Amino acid sequence: MDQENAADDVTLLLQDWSRGDRAALARLTPVVYREMRRLAASRLRVERAEHTLQPTALIHEAYLRLVQHGQSEWQSRAHFFSVASTVMREILVDHARKRSASKRGGGLSKVPFEDALSFAPERGAALIALDDALCELEKFDDRKSRLIQLKYFGGLTGEEIAEVLQISTSTVTRESRLAEAWLARTVNQAA
Repeated sequence: MDQENAADDVTLLLQDWSRGDRAALARLTPVVYREMRRLAASRLRVERAEHTLQPTALIHEAYLRLVQHGQSEWQSRAHFFSVASTVMREILVDHARKRSASKRGGGLSKVPFEDALSFAPERGAALIALDDALCELEKFDDRKSRLIQLKYFGGLTGEEIAEVLQISTSTVTRESRLAEAWLARTVNQAA
């Protein structure tokens, strides 16, 4: 099955689930779980082995929140993973904030932007700095903030981001570069 057909199948299952078909959720779970596991593993690849937040824990927590949240109308696979990226970002940032609060009395250190894109536990302050910068970007350019979130936390492709944000892929590319440059400058100035 090619990737486009798989995305269509996921979209149909999501829509059936939205209409109350519990069997659709049962068929959807293994498909979405595999993809969420791949995303979580890529986000946590640089974590140390004994770190408490492993990919399985991240996806279980995210999946539970998504199922409990219950989306009334899932529009597509990309829409689902857009929401999932938001949930994963919240979980990762919450985890980093808790770690920072328990270490050194909660003091956060300044970090360069490049380090913020790595989710290693010793770089929790970097993740928090990136989250703070994304929140600041969101205040004046929500779309660029969402774009970065979808790209780095959701693992969506340029085409999927374009679908979710209802913009062209060339706009995704251009705005991604602008947002990354702004974030780099903002995080590096704070460092």
